[in-house]
Amino acid sequence: MKKDEIIKSYDKYILNTYTKTPVVFVKGKGSELIDVDGKKYLDFFPGWGVNNVGHCNPKVVSAVRDQIGKLIFVPNNFYHPNQAKLAQEIIRCSFPGKVFFCNSGAEGNEAAIKFSRAYGKGERFEIITMNQSFHGRTMGALAATAQNKYQKDFHPLTPGFVSVDFNDLDQLKKAITPKTIAINLELVQGEGGINIADKTYIEELRKICDDKNMLLIFDEVQTGMGRTGTMFAYENYGVEPDLMILAKALGGGLPIGVLVVKEKYADVFKPGMHASTFGGSPLVCKAALGAFKAIHTGKMLKNAKAMGKYLKDQLNKLKSKFDFIVDVRGLGLMLGVELSIEGAPIVKACLENGLIINCTQGKILRIMPALDVTERQIKKAMYIIEKALSEVKL
Repeated sequence: MKKDEIIKSYDKYILNTYTKTPVVFVKGKGSELIDVDGKKYLDFFPGWGVNNVGHCNPKVVSAVRDQIGKLIFVPNNFYHPNQAKLAQEIIRCSFPGKVFFCNSGAEGNEAAIKFSRAYGKGERFEIITMNQSFHGRTMGALAATAQNKYQKDFHPLTPGFVSVDFNDLDQLKKAITPKTIAINLELVQGEGGINIADKTYIEELRKICDDKNMLLIFDEVQTGMGRTGTMFAYENYGVEPDLMILAKALGGGLPIGVLVVKEKYADVFKPGMHASTFGGSPLVCKAALGAFKAIHTGKMLKNAKAMGKYLKDQLNKLKSKFDFIVDVRGLGLMLGVELSIEGAPIVKACLENGLIINCTQGKILRIMPALDVTERQIKKAMYIIEKALSEVKL
């Protein structure tokens, strides 16, 4: 099919739930995407963080090819080796505990919500989340997502959620009631604008949860799998959560979600209390094992730290050139450039010149290249971004 035919088919047959960019991609490798007309793009926002190890990473592709002719799916009332191996690898890289497999970050958050309420035993059920957070679009996760623009068309929302300002400890303490069972937050708010949690704030949350027998939940859907320069963002803080939610990059491009539960709480869920038909299939677990292998063998965590610093330095150089750049912030390769002007024209100009970035909250450019990004690729991206900024300034 040609480009126009594909776009017309979308218009005719697919529900209009996304603001579409008129580009049709047909191939990807590493940080490069190729559209149906053969044009090449440098991808510095790969799938909202899904492709941390790059498009079609050889380790992921090899794993999928090896598995797809053997066994694609079996239900979760049977055993299969890939799920056992992946669970073991997740726990090895994080903290002692157990995991629940599902298909997305939203499902992982739903599992965390149900788990928290089960732990509260009907007496405590309120969960505190942060303003400008994003936890998903299913009804429970949507209620946890404290942004009116996502919630406004779907009232009444699921009850039991209280939102407070990010990094405001006093406000959080005042929000705790005898019904509070958990605190759920992202250590770096992605969709919320690359807002970074203060270390002392996270340390205090840990103390509060310990003192009040509450669960501390870290939503690492976007920050996990090396994005911030460590395998999981909580390692930057020296604070372990009780529950952790993973998704996006875990599957190397295939859909997967995981709820990781600390060992001391692992017996809260009993058979029949929660389930996910496709969660942790042989195919997606094998892909996720490939993603872990790619990160380890490719020394991607080390590269993410080094290239994250280099990219941030280069963006700060642009800040000194353009007075409408308000701030540059981030951890590892999860960076945001806050502007005093609208960011959409800059994203569009970058796309026209072969670079994919994102804009969130209207004025914050999100830049999140693959973990194996090179200095040469960053230099190319910076040239395109600077060109776009100059055109907007004119």
